[in-house]
Amino acid sequence: MTSLELAKKNKITPQMRYVASLERMGPEILCQRIARGEAVIIKNKAHKNTKPCGIGKGLRVKVNANIGTSPACSSVRDELKKIKACVDYGADTIMDLSTGPDIAAVRRSILKYSNVPVGTVPIYEAAAAAMKRGHVAKMTLDDMLSSIEEGAKDGVDFMTVHCGVTNDTVTRLRREGRIVDVTSRGGALLIEWMVLNKRENPLYENFDKVLEIAREHDIVLSLGDGLRPGSVADATDRAQIQELILLGELAEAAQEAGVSVIIEGPGHVPLHEIEANVVLQKKLCHGAPFYVLGPLVTDIAPGYDHIVSAIGGAIAAAHGADFLCYVTPSEHLRLPNIEDVKEGVIASRIAAHCADISRGVPGALEWDKSLSAARRRRDWKTQKKLSLDPVKFEKLHGPSNGFDTCSMCSDYCSMKRIEKYLRNREEQYL
Repeated sequence: MTSLELAKKNKITPQMRYVASLERMGPEILCQRIARGEAVIIKNKAHKNTKPCGIGKGLRVKVNANIGTSPACSSVRDELKKIKACVDYGADTIMDLSTGPDIAAVRRSILKYSNVPVGTVPIYEAAAAAMKRGHVAKMTLDDMLSSIEEGAKDGVDFMTVHCGVTNDTVTRLRREGRIVDVTSRGGALLIEWMVLNKRENPLYENFDKVLEIAREHDIVLSLGDGLRPGSVADATDRAQIQELILLGELAEAAQEAGVSVIIEGPGHVPLHEIEANVVLQKKLCHGAPFYVLGPLVTDIAPGYDHIVSAIGGAIAAAHGADFLCYVTPSEHLRLPNIEDVKEGVIASRIAAHCADISRGVPGALEWDKSLSAARRRRDWKTQKKLSLDPVKFEKLHGPSNGFDTCSMCSDYCSMKRIEKYLRNREEQYL
């Protein structure tokens, strides 16, 4: 039985107890939220070297980091180095978005190396198989289902499937007249196939077959937003919302079949529309966990999109988004390198933590209190230990040279000058 099926029977599994203990939540509460589709546990039993990851209502906001090869850059060794950077800097999951040579071999290497849950986008492998036969239009339903099943057997923990890209939603897309028609690679591949073959999306028509595979391996389906906006000017249009309505219906069908789902959300959304997007998703998808790419709140900052994404991600998560997909400085420009990956993970972790404070997640504010107390004491060792990036902390702070203040304020340090006047009592945060 799947985690969802067990939760519906009110059976608390070891995975539920493990996740609940990490989240400082009662396992009974977590079990109830999984049963209602408000939370999921990501863990494929075939992925032996990883721990379960909980995502959803009341849980800490999680961060995903994308890696993977491309036809232009196909070094598996480099991707494994990126995994280490992702894990070292706190990514909760990794997605392999490989489109380069031998996607299956790359996936297996990543699964073997990663000790956090791994996600994939099976349509990439299916399209690559079709291109070897001449064109993406030659992709078959068997290509699509086989890529899902093979990934599940290999141990993939969650998968993005673009089942909401249909003839109906594409018709609305045509009528919108977007600036950026489609930014999702999976969505673009399926639309190309649908237009050239004059047929409906096979993943939508055969969603029951997708569910059979997911249920057998107890993998979480990430219902992909193939029509997400690629420009802030296109956000919250009819094509996006029509697809979201459909994803809500598919989510309900999946949960009835015993399969847990998360819903993928928009990538480019202006600040003033983020809350509405989260509210709509939670309402239309009955509280299913929301997985957002960013969102990016402006389009004018190539090279700084990790910052743009962190702004949007913090706001989205504060209003209820549960899972942030990082964006790196190289978004829209190139395949990210290790430094890009590091910057992307840290920016998204900052956003997630800010939201955790807003959401009242147990332990979130205590972290800040502890670092602030160490800052007041000029306890540099503890500050470094508690910081998100101890390496950068050490690099910027440098040697103390016998001083307990930083070089910014030196003898004018407010905390040092005031402590003897106001701190004549026991430390209250220790």
